[in-house]
Amino acid sequence: MADAARADAPRPTRLDRRKARTRQALIDAAVGLIATGRGDRASIQEITDAADIGFGSFYNHFESKDELFATASAEVLERWGQLIDRACAGMSDPAEIFAVSFRISGRLGSTHPDVARFITGSGLSLLDAPTGLAPRALRDIRSGQDAGCFCALNADVALSAVAGGLLGLLRLSHDHPEHVREEVVDQLAQAVLRLLGVPAGEAARLAALPLPEPGEW
Repeated sequence: MADAARADAPRPTRLDRRKARTRQALIDAAVGLIATGRGDRASIQEITDAADIGFGSFYNHFESKDELFATASAEVLERWGQLIDRACAGMSDPAEIFAVSFRISGRLGSTHPDVARFITGSGLSLLDAPTGLAPRALRDIRSGQDAGCFCALNADVALSAVAGGLLGLLRLSHDHPEHVREEVVDQLAQAVLRLLGVPAGEAARLAALPLPEPGEW
């Protein structure tokens, strides 16, 4: 039934496809401006110039700059979260899920540098985002506490500490990539697990496990 409904759905017209490309160009431009730390200061003219579209086209897709940046942030953060979801599919141990999530995120500076710059450009405001890694990390911290894997440190405080470490790592990866090798990311992951109350030996084991392939961004 669902396949039949999809088959009967109208195909996008050439105009629909052009509108979609223009909208995506605006989102991509917003992501780029946030990544360079210019999101708050960018004018709509700068945004449309970066997207290579006419100024007037902006309001065909977004009512304001704030709406555009909120949409861009939500899109990038959710794609980041889905990347982690794919990597952790089939896992049940909260500590392992958390370790994998942190280790993959800590490698974004080399695997997805544009995303890493976007994250550092957004800063700790990402903790308030309803999508992305923050809500997933908070969920996993609480699951780990419920399972007895993590200590009873306030989950929001734990998330803030973890996020600060990750943001600092990604910023260092951008400014001094020679300092942030894969083993450094794993060492920080081990330290974060210890912060959450995981015994030293188990933290070392989790931080050394082969990473699953998260798939395409």
